[in-house]
Amino acid sequence: MRALSSCTGLLLAALLLATACKKTKSTAVVTMHGLEGTWLNSYEENSGDTLVYRPQTYVFPSSRSRTGFRIEPYSHFEQFDIAPTDGLTDRHGTWTIDRKLYVRITLESGPNPKYTLKVLELDTVKQVLKVRRLSERK
Repeated sequence: MRALSSCTGLLLAALLLATACKKTKSTAVVTMHGLEGTWLNSYEENSGDTLVYRPQTYVFPSSRSRTGFRIEPYSHFEQFDIAPTDGLTDRHGTWTIDRKLYVRITLESGPNPKYTLKVLELDTVKQVLKVRRLSERK
C-alpha cells in the first residue's frame, strides 16, 4: 500500500513538473514581461496592415537598416527610425497597455507622437510579435 502511495505521489509530481515546464505558445493577451526587449521590423514578413517584429537577437536576412522599438519596464519606450544618413535615430517616449491587447505609445517629439499598436500575436516560442498600427482620433 505504501509503495502504491509513493508511486501515485511521484506520478503527480511528474505531471505537475511537465505542465510547469511547457513553453507558452502564441497569445494575443499582452503582458509587460512578454513585450520587454528590442523588437525590429521583419519587413519581409509584413502582410497588408500587419507589421511583423522579431527580437534583435533573431537572425534576419541581410538588410540596410531595420526600424523597430525597445520596450522597457516602467513605461520606458524608445523608437528606432531611419535617419537621413541611412543610419538609425531614436525617439524616446512612454507606453501603456490598454485592455491587454493595445499598446499606447506617446513619443516626446517628432512626427506622429501618439499612436496605438493592436497586438495580433505574441509568440514566445517562434519569437514573433505581430501588430497593427491604429490611427489616433483627433
